[in-house]
Amino acid sequence: MLRRITIDFKRECAELVIIHGYSHKDAATAMKVGLSSIQHLVTQYKKELSGIRPKTYALTPEQLKIHELEKQLKQVQSDNELLKKLQSSSQSK
Repeated sequence: MLRRITIDFKRECAELVIIHGYSHKDAATAMKVGLSSIQHLVTQYKKELSGIRPKTYALTPEQLKIHELEKQLKQVQSDNELLKKLQSSSQSK
């Protein structure tokens, strides 16, 4: 059975190294993931902490919030464009 790996799990993996001082190898063993996975997650987490936006999913709460707000902004902009088109077509009749 495949386990579902959540953002929280990935964050916890990175925080073992960054916050709790585990070695990459010990964190990988503790979380039952590959060493390269831990290395990738730690690198991404550190980049996010320094303000670099992730290309895929976010790990830090701040980047998760930014991602959600950007999604909402995009939806509002799309809704506004639709309303403008509807308003202009109704005025031209």
